[in-house]
Amino acid sequence: MTSPTAREQGVHDATGADNPASSHRTLRERTTTIRCVLGRVLVLGAALALAAYLVPLLIATQMWLWLFIVVAATAAMFVLYSTRRFIPGKYFFPGTFFLSVFLIVPIVMTVQTAFTNFGDGFRGTKEDAITSITNNSVVQAADSPLYNLSVATTGSAEEGPFTLFLVDADTDVVLYGADGETVQPATDVDVTVTDGFVTAADGYTILSGKQINAAYSTISTLTLSVSETSAIKVQGVRTAFEGTKTMVYDEETDSIRNVQTGDVYTVQKVGNSEYYVNANGDRLAQSWRQNVGLANFQRLFGNQSLLKQLGGAFAWTLIFAAGSMLLTFILGYFLALTLNDDRIRGKKLYRSFLLLPYAVPGFISLLIWSNFYNRDFGLINEMLNLGIDWLGDPTWAKIAVLLTNMWMGFPYMFIVCTGALQSIPDDLKEAARIDGANGWQTTTRVITPLLLVSVAPLLVSTFAFNFNNFNAIQLLTEGGPFAAGEYTRGGTDILISMVYRIAFGGSGADYGFASAVSVVLFVITGVLAAAQFTATRRLEDIH
Repeated sequence: MTSPTAREQGVHDATGADNPASSHRTLRERTTTIRCVLGRVLVLGAALALAAYLVPLLIATQMWLWLFIVVAATAAMFVLYSTRRFIPGKYFFPGTFFLSVFLIVPIVMTVQTAFTNFGDGFRGTKEDAITSITNNSVVQAADSPLYNLSVATTGSAEEGPFTLFLVDADTDVVLYGADGETVQPATDVDVTVTDGFVTAADGYTILSGKQINAAYSTISTLTLSVSETSAIKVQGVRTAFEGTKTMVYDEETDSIRNVQTGDVYTVQKVGNSEYYVNANGDRLAQSWRQNVGLANFQRLFGNQSLLKQLGGAFAWTLIFAAGSMLLTFILGYFLALTLNDDRIRGKKLYRSFLLLPYAVPGFISLLIWSNFYNRDFGLINEMLNLGIDWLGDPTWAKIAVLLTNMWMGFPYMFIVCTGALQSIPDDLKEAARIDGANGWQTTTRVITPLLLVSVAPLLVSTFAFNFNNFNAIQLLTEGGPFAAGEYTRGGTDILISMVYRIAFGGSGADYGFASAVSVVLFVITGVLAAAQFTATRRLEDIH
């Protein structure tokens, strides 16, 4: 038997017929391929299942924007990841998706809200408002049916959402429903009735009497519709009654009639929103979410007193943002330069201590510092034997805010500047010394310009962050101190904290107006950031 020739041996090796290593490699490749296919099938299947669950819910709640995002994202995933083509798109899609969901969509929704009257009294649809008006008008009669009440929730015991379970003491029939819904028999829910009360319900948590008392301000307003003229209303912790609606809606005339007084309320425009108003001009408090065009922006720019206050807040906002940026950078840069000297020992230990303010959560630091500034018992006045009214005087309060923000922000700048300094070649410093430059000249004319090339964009982002740094103001000074009789703007209010007080600190929440101001702040911040980026481009010419 002749042995194979060298050529034949090479053919066998190339085909892998007699090559164990090649066989093992082929097996590994097949295993990897199978795993990839299975992983792809599982991920796409999970995405399809999630989409199938969300789409009906989004359609039912008429959330069309999110419906479009879910459908488009699911379709894109199947197109991109079900084939071996579109390789760039596979890497491009995740970043684009999260950018859209967490940045673009909130901006779009904020802009949309800015053109509405969305807020307290204007939250739901017109149908929701009609239901609320009629159900809240329920009155109890002498022969009103009574029900044993149990309150359940699928969420938290404090905030709900709450569902009412009712037991008719005469017939033992169990009814249930959520606020504003039509009551229905609990035939599709597995319930346990003990001593005439529902004590357990599948998928729900039954609240105790103590929990109902804690949330009674909300639970006491819950109602269930029975018919166009009657509804069930909560009465106490363990009882509900079926009463008669004094406000009845007429769909043909789109009006609400008070059956006790005979007054008829029709839809009329009051200000920028529509209400149900009677012939005497008395309107019902409940309205609904409506498009109001530019009304929120007209309210913002048409009120001269408000504009003056906003102008003062805007000036301080610029000072606060620029001052915080400069102070944190100067201190962080100084410490980075100091600890970048090779002659210093224990640099790692010093750097660890300097990072402590950065490691403590910001809201805790701000609350602690607010106590430090107490005039009578604060740590600062006690240690330095001072009597400064830090948070009671507008000027000192501004200084306190800047000092606290510098303490919280310099570790970040210290880290950034340390990294930038270590990336500058030592040859440049040596060349400067050879040319006769002293330490100060080398730092200011060589090191600093080179460092600003990489740090300048971070300075811009720091300015933009502090421009809307709500926590630093709200947790430290709450915008104060306030002048006598002044409740709109305090001495340390920046734009965002002042707008928060205007929109949410009055009679109720006004999301539409708050969104309009947020849009204006977004534009201002964008313009300032663009101007800063344009100015910092000049640093790129440094070689």
